[in-house]
Amino acid sequence: REGGFETPLPTSGPRGAQSHLTERKNLPRATSARTSLKKKPALPLARAERKPLDRKIKHPRATSARSHLKKTLTPRTRPPKSKAPVINRCPIEERIPIIMEKNIAVIWGDCSSPEIVKQTLRVLDKVAEKYGHIFHYTDAAMGGEAIDKYGDPLPQHELDKCLAADSVLLGAVGGPKWEGLPGEQRPEKGLLRLRAGMGLYANNRPAKIWPQLAPASPLKPEIVAKGIDFIIVRELIGGVYFGKHETYTLENGEKQAVDSMPYSEHEIERIGRIGFETAMKRRRKLCCVDKANVLDTSRLWRAVMHRLQAEYPEVEYSEMFVDNCAMQVVKDPSQFDVIVTENMFGDIISDEASMITGSIGMIPSSSLGDGTRGLYEPIHGSAPDIAGKDIVNPTACILSAAMMLRYSFGMAEEADAIENAVNKVLDKGLRTADNMSEGCTCLGCTAMGDAILAEI
Repeated sequence: REGGFETPLPTSGPRGAQSHLTERKNLPRATSARTSLKKKPALPLARAERKPLDRKIKHPRATSARSHLKKTLTPRTRPPKSKAPVINRCPIEERIPIIMEKNIAVIWGDCSSPEIVKQTLRVLDKVAEKYGHIFHYTDAAMGGEAIDKYGDPLPQHELDKCLAADSVLLGAVGGPKWEGLPGEQRPEKGLLRLRAGMGLYANNRPAKIWPQLAPASPLKPEIVAKGIDFIIVRELIGGVYFGKHETYTLENGEKQAVDSMPYSEHEIERIGRIGFETAMKRRRKLCCVDKANVLDTSRLWRAVMHRLQAEYPEVEYSEMFVDNCAMQVVKDPSQFDVIVTENMFGDIISDEASMITGSIGMIPSSSLGDGTRGLYEPIHGSAPDIAGKDIVNPTACILSAAMMLRYSFGMAEEADAIENAVNKVLDKGLRTADNMSEGCTCLGCTAMGDAILAEI
């Protein structure tokens, strides 16, 4: 072969042997080896980039050259040996950062929600500036805003904006202004349509206490000291929220309302599998919360979960009635790692779990389906009583944006930057009104956004 690699030996005959000896005299093998050693690359070259000595041709000259080099080299000048192949062949200082361009649909929400979304977009802009990314924002109306503009909590053209985006950032929707509307026209109906339209069947809500906020937890210090760190995997587009809702009049003139709670096996299996997979990445404990002593849907849940359990023998699986779970969450939250449950139970338990961490204003959430596009929102409501006063806590919405960067965009370092900034702000004793403690400094919504920006 050419380029310093193997030259085939002649098959037979003295002339062939003489020709080979003549060619061998012209091989600058030892000289090339010395030259490459003098240059001494900054980083070891990958295997494919080296020009290895010909080990298959056993001739004295090349062998003596290698022996000479081994004797003259000291261990420090010899290139380090690495068992693992060098994958990135470019020195660290010469690597070009990956620039990503993403489209984010922004639903500003109602009441105080635009205040927290504004601070979140400031944080995203700061991350884009620091890491060289480009974020495009597309406003989409939903909830009360959409009702005022279009008479519909989520028109199709607004849903299409969300479907065209890489992910969706959402403030909370709803408020007293729209409470008297019929069920199909209420702001919350738009949220249900959005989840169904995007195919988001898994809602992940972490319940983890920040050490700085431990005094703000309503639980006893000895309970908090045992640790609060679990996640609730909630089925999102099935159950009673998506079943039939009927109100009719009986023969005696009395009204009766009926809400159905349908679940099919494939709906349970896909969310149950996410529960097991999440447990595999954490402490390998999974608790299925249901009401199997009363509900047929819960008994079907258990049957499907038992089938899945056989596929995950490493996971410690248990079951608990929802009323008992509500008690255990405040009695001993340290026992939980991952909770998987149906839509309504998950809605209630996750709100309870968020409050024991010190403030509902600190908890983000993500909703995902089969792809990477997701919906990211704080778990709290629109806080109409404090709208326009610049006192709402923006942290949960900002942390939701960090989850978007991590889970939908694959930007782990950027997500860490946001979460570390929040941690530093709390270390400095900066708080908002909802988690204020003695000896800390109370900030408004904008000031808290400024403080987090300063730490990124």
